[in-house]
Amino acid sequence: MSYQTLLYEVADGVATITFNRPAAANAMSPECAREVNLVSLAIEADPEVRAVVLTGAGKMFCAGGDLSAFAAAGDNARSLLLQMTGDLHLGLSRLARNAAPVIAAVNGTAAGAGFSLVMFCDLAIAARSAVFTMAYTNAGLSPDGSSTFFMPRKIGDRRTRELMLTNRVLKAEEALDWGIVNQVVDDTDVVQEALALARKLASGPTQAYGQVKALLNGSFEQSLETQMELEARAIAHLITTPDGREGVEAFMTKRKPDFKGR
Repeated sequence: MSYQTLLYEVADGVATITFNRPAAANAMSPECAREVNLVSLAIEADPEVRAVVLTGAGKMFCAGGDLSAFAAAGDNARSLLLQMTGDLHLGLSRLARNAAPVIAAVNGTAAGAGFSLVMFCDLAIAARSAVFTMAYTNAGLSPDGSSTFFMPRKIGDRRTRELMLTNRVLKAEEALDWGIVNQVVDDTDVVQEALALARKLASGPTQAYGQVKALLNGSFEQSLETQMELEARAIAHLITTPDGREGVEAFMTKRKPDFKGR
């Protein structure tokens, strides 16, 4: 399937999604949100995908929502945003619940929805020149794209409120210090570093990664005892899977495991 606002390819078990509106700073348009949903369906249907990389074409990762589209909608802006966020959120929900780890290769500015997408990803690698700002309230709007869920869980409530209320701009090294990204690399290396990490993860125990994602994403809603029971059920299930058996056998025989993602 071809996309109008995204580039999508799968190689070596890694799906790469590239926002491809460089002339518009890779802003999230209604069509782009719809295609995020569609590409999430493609990933869900493809058992060969065991890791995902999200990046942007050109010098921007994603500069936020396409405000020009909102303005052009006039009195229909409310309906447009409900449809657009519905598409985007459905796609993100599906990717969050997919076992494949999602890695952000932040090649440039991540603002508004772009920043939300970085927070949504399981891991993030930033270019040294990248900057991060929420920016929503600068336009009289509130955040979307899962950021009010993932950001406080990953960096804490106080820092989240500061970013969302003041629109503070963070440079890449500050984002690393705050726990927003895992690594900062030279601009020319960011996509290759993300792909290298993705390929490593794609050769790992995919179902175990999926359980890690599910346990962490729901952990703030559970009591200690409920969370421990979910942990128990997850590990007990994984020990019955081919990769679980392979991992234990490889450990016992002191060899490298050969995981198949099952």
